[in-house]
Amino acid sequence: MSGTDIPLVRAINVHKSFGRLEVLKGINLDVKSGQVVCLLGPSGGGKSTFLRCLNHLEKIDRGTIFVDGKPVGYRMNQGKFYEIREREVALQRAQIGMVFQRFNLFSNRTALENVIEGPIQVLKIDPKGARETAVRLLERVGMMDWADRYPAQLSGGQQQRVAIARSLAMNPKLMLFDEPTSALDPELVGDVLSVMRSLAADGMTMIVVTHEIGFAREVADQAVFMFDGVIAEEGRPADVFSNPRHERTQQFLSKVL
Repeated sequence: MSGTDIPLVRAINVHKSFGRLEVLKGINLDVKSGQVVCLLGPSGGGKSTFLRCLNHLEKIDRGTIFVDGKPVGYRMNQGKFYEIREREVALQRAQIGMVFQRFNLFSNRTALENVIEGPIQVLKIDPKGARETAVRLLERVGMMDWADRYPAQLSGGQQQRVAIARSLAMNPKLMLFDEPTSALDPELVGDVLSVMRSLAADGMTMIVVTHEIGFAREVADQAVFMFDGVIAEEGRPADVFSNPRHERTQQFLSKVL
């Protein structure tokens, strides 16, 4: 396999349990640079847990996850994996942006301060440069007019767009979205999806857990259906949505379409 063919994300036989509950039962997934992959399926299928494993917010029990050729949360030495220190994990995470359902903004900082925080504290970027980047990103997500507002003064959709700008400020190689519109009122969903469409058009590699079938059909390069901790079906959205092969996928789509 040549260097250009190596996936940006490679998950190999990923297992994760919480106590006796096995949530991930051997996930294998490759995501190429520039691809948009949507993880679909019923709640409880392991989608969000898998997403959290991709940036080591959850430590996997078995298997390996590589991002940009490096094992997440570990280093390899003479064929063996060794867990790395939390500071090194933080630097890895800085390259993997994550947008949550519930925004997770700092409540005591303005929108602009939320976006500036990571680059200054983690990447050690000078405040002037961090501010210039934050202004540009807030403009991009349509939030510059609210730059001096605190999260409590913003709608859910506005908070989510600030959260996206905050992740982009770290200049990530990969963006993870965990049901980014599920906590929003229906009329606010469109603004957030519009920002995500823009990122996809610019070539950002994205893995998105979503129930927004229309977004997945329109934007995703690959649709992945997860049920009970396994990938039941994956392929081009046009193929998977029009002609699902797995019975569970057929049942799921019959309910949501």
